[in-house]
Amino acid sequence: MALRLKPLNQQTIVVTGASSGIGLATAQMAAQRGARVLLVARDEAGLEQATRDIVAQGGEAMYVVADVGRREDLQLVADTAIEQFGGFDTWVNNAGVSIWGKLEDVRDRDHQRLFETNFWGVVYGSTIAAAHLRGKGGAIINLGSMASDRALPLQGMYSASKHAVKGFTDSLRMELEEEGTPISVTLIKPAGIGTPFTAHAKNYTDREPKLPPPVYRPEDVAEAILHAAEHPRRDLFVGSASKMMSSISNHTPRLLDWIGRRVLVKAQLREEQVRQQQQGTLYEPGGGGRVHGDHPGQTVRPSLYTRAVLHPKSTGAVALAAVAALAWLAAGQGRLRRV
Repeated sequence: MALRLKPLNQQTIVVTGASSGIGLATAQMAAQRGARVLLVARDEAGLEQATRDIVAQGGEAMYVVADVGRREDLQLVADTAIEQFGGFDTWVNNAGVSIWGKLEDVRDRDHQRLFETNFWGVVYGSTIAAAHLRGKGGAIINLGSMASDRALPLQGMYSASKHAVKGFTDSLRMELEEEGTPISVTLIKPAGIGTPFTAHAKNYTDREPKLPPPVYRPEDVAEAILHAAEHPRRDLFVGSASKMMSSISNHTPRLLDWIGRRVLVKAQLREEQVRQQQQGTLYEPGGGGRVHGDHPGQTVRPSLYTRAVLHPKSTGAVALAAVAALAWLAAGQGRLRRV
């Protein structure tokens, strides 16, 4: 069977981690473009509000409260999509958590819990989705990270989980392709994204956590995800910083080791002391309903690199127009000087 992905307005899309951040932005954008959306997270209040907002704006959406670290919860999600929508066409494994702290300071159980969400949630979601999509085709889209290619200090186990997600995703893709299964498998690798990510992280340090700049918009990741839902892609970087870090890591890894120890530790901590030990959402849901986070002193900016990758023709036309305009202005200034 040939691999063909439906237009968004003909799709049902499952999105995990959909009560806030990238997942919420993706669900909202997908519904605006005509897709039916099934939102998945642990935070029922956040899911309920997000679903109500989508429906109020004319979209079609439902939600299921689930912990992605439990296979039976995600099987319920798939069964609900089949029962209510007749199935699904794209499954987005987005749910994720993080921990700020040195590896030796973090409790083993916290490390394990992070892997249950970040890695096993992707494994369970991907294999359940593949079982449904095998006979009809569709897309599995997994959220990796810049940390899939390059580890970060103070987020060591998060980095390890994203490396694991990359390895799993690449293996799954090859196995499905070897079978001739019409399923697209895409890994999305964002740089730092301006979501409530730091507020949701468990913090072992004595300082408030922050994302190292540059920080990009959640909507840029949503755009990349929905592009992959319609166009088969192996992987997509979001933010030129992610692409650059991956490329440098392949060629001069020791340079990034030096940057990591000299720059990235301080770059991930705010000046102010932590007010109370931050437990985050590692074990309990909370803080849903917000796409954007609080990143004082940092500019959350659109990724022109990602826009160029997703829309090369239109971006090229804009670039050519800008060059033509500059040439025209330069010529005009020359004429003025001669007069």
